[in-house]
Amino acid sequence: MNTRRSFLKNAVGSLALSSPVIAAAAPQSPLISPPSNDLFKLGIAGYSFVHFKLDQALEMMKKVDVHYLCIKDFHLPYNSTAEQISTFHETLKNANVTGYAVGPIYMKTTQEIDNGFDYAKRVGVKLIVGVPNEDLLPYIDKKVKEYDMRYAIHIHGPDIKLWPNASSVIDAVKNLDPRIGLCFDMGHDKRFGDDPIADLQKYAKRIFDIHLKNVTAASKEGKTCELGRGIIDIPAFVAMLRKIKYDGCCSLEYEKDMKDPLAGIAESVGYFKGVCEASQSGKRKS
Repeated sequence: MNTRRSFLKNAVGSLALSSPVIAAAAPQSPLISPPSNDLFKLGIAGYSFVHFKLDQALEMMKKVDVHYLCIKDFHLPYNSTAEQISTFHETLKNANVTGYAVGPIYMKTTQEIDNGFDYAKRVGVKLIVGVPNEDLLPYIDKKVKEYDMRYAIHIHGPDIKLWPNASSVIDAVKNLDPRIGLCFDMGHDKRFGDDPIADLQKYAKRIFDIHLKNVTAASKEGKTCELGRGIIDIPAFVAMLRKIKYDGCCSLEYEKDMKDPLAGIAESVGYFKGVCEASQSGKRKS
């Protein structure tokens, strides 16, 4: 029962903060995550907030107690000045949030690659999530050496031919600089028909970022759903994260109800935190 109790504590806690009715009766102190020995961190992919301004996105992150954000250009434009970037980071700091990467950024020309690396440097991050044309990989290889920056290629499942799954990326970059790797969108990997848990283990050394996601089907028709309601075994995925000693971010990319996502984000965050807490070493699993 302890596993179930841990999950319910986290899920209900997050959902309480998303519901006006429940929140009215909830304590006014902020939700505090339980201590964790895990190396990986929970974040949110900026695309989850595509319909919201930065302050609205940060308010949602505060409500679900998540503190890492992959930065999208609709919150911090590519042509931002140094002053605008400084203000952006101060806003994040005041919300107890760290912007740890930028992207995904689509790159179809060498100029777009130059712009993307320059943007990441000015923002002050060391990780770009990118979607480059395959013929530009030698140029990206050159840029990661020049900037000493990691570049994680985002996969998109069966929707487009470019980078559909994990193996398509790894096969293309295996002989390039080891700082070129994968943004592992586990949901898209599953929709392509692959096994995201096996791929997480197989390609661990080249996985620099994870888009945490569950889906309704292992096909093109599969849709994003709340993390605990899909076909991917999340407890097994968490166990594999620990086995490979993954130390990056697992950023929830929630693509359901995108104009009103808070309830689904809260449920997903609560579920993930519950799974992590209940399955930590030393916890009873009865």
